[in-house]
Amino acid sequence: MPVSIPHLRRWFVLAAVFVCLVVAGVYLHRRRQVREVLKHIPGKMNVDVQQTAEGFKISKSEGGRTIFTIQATKVVQFKVGGRAELRNVMITLYGRDSSRYDQIYGDDFAYDPKSGDVTAKSEVRIDLEANPEGLLKPDQSVPTALRNPIHLVTRDLNFNQKSGNAFTKAKVELRMSQASGSAMGVHYTADDNVLTLESQVELALSGSSETKLMATRGVISKSPRQVVLEHTKLIHGPQTIEAQRATAFLNEDNSVDRVVVHDGVQADFQGDSFIHGRAEQAEFKVNEAQDGVSRAVLTGNVRLDSSGERPSQASAGRVVVDFAGKNVVSKIRAEDNVKLVELPASPQGIAEPNAQQVEVSAPAIDFVLAKGKHLDQASTSEAAQIVISSPVDRSRTVVTAARFDAKFNERSRLSTVHGPNARIVNITPGQPDRSSTSQALDATFRPAGGIDSILQQGNVLYEDGERQVQADRARYTPADQMLEVSGSPRITDKGLTTTAQTVRMNRTTGDATAEGDVKSTYSDLREQPNGALLASSSPIHITARAMIVHRTTAVATYSGDARIWQDANVVQAPTLQFDRDHRSVVAQGNEQPVSTVLVQVDKKGNATPISITSSRLTYTDFEHRAHFEGGVVARGADLTMTADFLDALMVPRDQATPNQSLKGQGQLDRIVATGNVTIQEPNRRAVGEKLVYTVADDKYVLNGGSPSIFDAEHGKISGNSLTFYKRDDRVLVEGKDSSPAVTQTRVAR
Repeated sequence: MPVSIPHLRRWFVLAAVFVCLVVAGVYLHRRRQVREVLKHIPGKMNVDVQQTAEGFKISKSEGGRTIFTIQATKVVQFKVGGRAELRNVMITLYGRDSSRYDQIYGDDFAYDPKSGDVTAKSEVRIDLEANPEGLLKPDQSVPTALRNPIHLVTRDLNFNQKSGNAFTKAKVELRMSQASGSAMGVHYTADDNVLTLESQVELALSGSSETKLMATRGVISKSPRQVVLEHTKLIHGPQTIEAQRATAFLNEDNSVDRVVVHDGVQADFQGDSFIHGRAEQAEFKVNEAQDGVSRAVLTGNVRLDSSGERPSQASAGRVVVDFAGKNVVSKIRAEDNVKLVELPASPQGIAEPNAQQVEVSAPAIDFVLAKGKHLDQASTSEAAQIVISSPVDRSRTVVTAARFDAKFNERSRLSTVHGPNARIVNITPGQPDRSSTSQALDATFRPAGGIDSILQQGNVLYEDGERQVQADRARYTPADQMLEVSGSPRITDKGLTTTAQTVRMNRTTGDATAEGDVKSTYSDLREQPNGALLASSSPIHITARAMIVHRTTAVATYSGDARIWQDANVVQAPTLQFDRDHRSVVAQGNEQPVSTVLVQVDKKGNATPISITSSRLTYTDFEHRAHFEGGVVARGADLTMTADFLDALMVPRDQATPNQSLKGQGQLDRIVATGNVTIQEPNRRAVGEKLVYTVADDKYVLNGGSPSIFDAEHGKISGNSLTFYKRDDRVLVEGKDSSPAVTQTRVAR
């Protein structure tokens, strides 16, 4: 997730500081210390002090224990109105249970018995300190150690002994071990034990001038035991956290139990990228044993937006953060419709050509941090999914699994994701959905963002319309939309089944390549009455070392010892191109020629195979014609024929000889050879430029380029056209127009 963890950590550290600062305000309300002292001062003054005195001590006790003492170097009472003044006053409050050792001191105090007001005429200092061992020690004993007392300084403090209320409009300053700050005006109400910081509440972390807590107003109450700050703003350097209200809930000893920040919580973080966060409420659990916050819970439309080189968004209904100690984040759990989004943008804000938007969503995600600095790993709950979107073609790839286990790099960006029982669905407008399933999935992410590859393993099944791929392993790269399958892959598509060692497919175009022990079987074929070589309904088989198939044209190219056959019809070549729809073949040779086997059937139904080799073969079944070119050699039982080009015309299937042994085999009708034609029989040799051989009557017609026949026993015969028969060795010789004589020679064997 692209959330800066150092920023997130500072967020919670600042929240912990906020908690400590709130505690300072609570101590102002400790056991009504100020109220108890000021309430008794006028009573003692009015009764016991009637004249100027030097050095005196006033105290009040109950049950053998001193509640408070007042010491002054000088007291003056005026006879007009009975008002009195005190000089160099030190007030010590022990509390009714001797649990306090609070001190209030100043130079000048005034008392008006008519109004009951006691007013500090100059600066007043207050030190608040707990003394848990007070009952265990002698009365008025000083605590063994003063542990982090809270110091307050103000002036013009007015206390009314009749109502028990106290207030000042002056500035109040406070200081403690963790922080110091101020507020304008304090008001204490005795009836409900509420202390109000009227305005301009400002606190700063000790030792850090960058950290400040501000509020427009603060209210401290005893029942319920809590502190409420209104319009709160926490500033740490360039980072700020704001909320309409923050409430600290206190334990019986006035220590902070938890803090709730609510009503529009917002946070801004400035760093390598700008991050804006918001939630309806944030709750922090304080654990003194951990020296800070132990848990934080954010609820209500929790959201983080990050800008910069790689913009991102994160949202959830609830986020729980656990701390290992000293405000170091250890674990984060996001719940209720969790979404993490990495947006596609370059440093200039322009989408890259292969840009991807990656969105991870799940009911819940658990994050583990490395030493509180950056995300280390994460795990989702069930029904998790990853959506990869392309803004270029508006395609989406949806990856789902029983759960996802993720690893992150040092920049808290996704590095790898593992998921069991996975499924990938590719959705492109205007095209059928493509999907794949497997027992396990492993995705790797690019350092700059976006998925680099997805590896699926175990019973992989890929479906694209009628195409289905089964394998042990599949690797998908979204950048080029390539799917590579291995481990006994098997592809079926519209009656075509292909197996190989490795298969690669483009999920956008549907084109595929196969390598290693390729075997294709074309089944579900209809018989073609007008066809010949590949016309039956039997499966067509092709083997090769490699294959390339173009889905839009249904044309496949096989290379490396390629072989195609149907029934007894066989074609072998270094390269074969097969068109399934037209049942056509283009075979290309190199050092190894194209090899084809045909059959000639005589009138008695006897079949004789003819093997033809060439540099190239072109065959289209509905034409029932095979065209050979380039060093053509045709071999029969006792005949060898060579030519530059040769066309073998076959008998249409519906006219073929009904011989069960020849079922489905292409039967030769005639041969037309051109270019350097040579016919070699055991006892004779014929040459010419063009030959037409008819299988039905076993007749050869040779012409062009002074055709001739050489017989070892009878010599050479030549003419403009030579017609001869294989069965009876007849030869018909035709001369030119200038020599129309015809000679027929019959040689008895």
